[in-house]
Amino acid sequence: MKDIEDLIQKAVELQSNGLTTAQIADELNVSRETVIWLLTRSKKEEITPAPKDISVNWNSIGKSAKRLHDVSLALCDMVLETLEKTDAEVDVVVGIASNGIPLASMIAYELGADLAIYHRKGQDIVKAGHRGTISRNFGSVAGKNCVIVDDVITTGSTSMEVIEQLREMDAKPRVVVVLVDKKGVDTIYNVPIQSLVRIARLD
Repeated sequence: MKDIEDLIQKAVELQSNGLTTAQIADELNVSRETVIWLLTRSKKEEITPAPKDISVNWNSIGKSAKRLHDVSLALCDMVLETLEKTDAEVDVVVGIASNGIPLASMIAYELGADLAIYHRKGQDIVKAGHRGTISRNFGSVAGKNCVIVDDVITTGSTSMEVIEQLREMDAKPRVVVVLVDKKGVDTIYNVPIQSLVRIARLD
């Protein structure tokens, strides 16, 4: 129960610092529904059953540049394996802000590719036409083979958003690579998913 109480406390703290539900979900690596449940529980309101979700804390990797580098090498290996199957190359590595950026920059360096950054809109409710953007301060994706990097796939909505955006820019998303896949699918919009860890719930 201590882990739940810690999550509640972190969610409340992040909300008090002005973060939206979507930003809190990204920070805690849980779904938005889980964040709402945590915040509701903190106010001792009517308790609904907990959402079926798993919190991922990869702080022990994120606080160490060496560990991030070592993990990025493993992810690079998975990217190369996937690209070899389709006889494709990588031109640009797209890091999803903010947690995907450290890994994406290391992967881009190792693969000799450009680095692009995708900024999420940060809205709690993503409406049609209100998606994030590719930063103009980094590499261009137009017409290029892209590898998408994030830390965790929870529902897959962010990956879907990025894939759609890339395709609209005539880019070719070749693979999505993450530390942890909580959704447990092999592809999203026909783009292969590779993860170091895949979590499956048995209930």
